[in-house]
Amino acid sequence: MENEDNSSVRSYFEGVNYTTLIKTDEHEMITDEPIDKGGQNKGFDPFELVLAALATCTTATLKMYADRKQWKVEKIDVQLSMQSENGSTHIKTAILVSGDLTTEQLERLLVIAEKCPVHKILTNPTLISTTLASA
Repeated sequence: MENEDNSSVRSYFEGVNYTTLIKTDEHEMITDEPIDKGGQNKGFDPFELVLAALATCTTATLKMYADRKQWKVEKIDVQLSMQSENGSTHIKTAILVSGDLTTEQLERLLVIAEKCPVHKILTNPTLISTTLASA
């Protein structure tokens, strides 16, 4: 599930507090800040989006691996939480897998979970280049 296509996303704000429209070439969604931060709580907040990216990537990576190995996986439930303090962020991931799997297969899935591309992005050095222009 390596990201080989140089993904891109655009985010648009057009005047309603912190409600933002996010678009890709084929999809769009609304994000927002919680009410206690001045938003209207109409969608995921930015931190939830980071966790959602990791959760969906982990789930898909595990399912793809299990399918390739022809392992009988019935359900994959990935739950994440995030805490930040003193300049450090800790993401806790709990994975529940249902199916006809041995202990060795479950141990292998744990290793594979940490190989999803979003996990690699979040745990490796990432360079972010930002520019700003007036419209």
